[in-house]
Amino acid sequence: MTVWDRPEPPTRPAPLDRERIVAAAAALADEGGLEAVSLRKVAARLDVGPMRLYGYVSTKKELFDLMVDEVLGEILPEEPPGDWREALRVRAHRTRQAALRHEWLTDLLGGRPTLGPNALALNEATLAALDGLADIDTVLRAVETVGAYFNGAISREIANLRAERDTGLSKHDFQRASGPHLTKMLATGRFPTLSKAIYDGRDVDAEESFATGLEWVLDAVAAKLDANPA
Repeated sequence: MTVWDRPEPPTRPAPLDRERIVAAAAALADEGGLEAVSLRKVAARLDVGPMRLYGYVSTKKELFDLMVDEVLGEILPEEPPGDWREALRVRAHRTRQAALRHEWLTDLLGGRPTLGPNALALNEATLAALDGLADIDTVLRAVETVGAYFNGAISREIANLRAERDTGLSKHDFQRASGPHLTKMLATGRFPTLSKAIYDGRDVDAEESFATGLEWVLDAVAAKLDANPA
């Protein structure tokens, strides 16, 4: 029986339910990452004994699944999208925004799918937006492809943010610090294409880079949907 199917224990003197447990766990993760989350620490945050939690969640894995599903609820669209591109675009941008609020989310995405109610509703909404545009296998590959793009781009952005905090160097501080070494290496003439990219390429922020790459992926998906009609 999964955590989604297991009923909660009856009410006891100190109010407790999965919603409060998940909220406390997410707050701990927001403050200190997933390493800051344990059933003992969650119990302490709620001012209850650790054994009380085991009636609601059996393992940390179950707790993480509940936390992910809670955040996926933040990603659900507030109203039906106008078309399939808008559906995938909204999901990508709302996932990025949620990950920036809850950086630990990137550590839990990309594995086996979660089966919570918000995860199922989000996937239903996404697939429904593409239903009838192409055969189901093409639709599934389209959703997977867009998901692979935005999950990867978001993970890279979060990794950069963590690096800035860990080193105390912003992106531009890092560029200034590494500039002399890079300039010396490029002056050897061994990296002409890289040199062109660095000196002539336009520097864009993470949000613009994310949005541009997403539109390119959506263009490619559109071509595949057109080539494989339902």
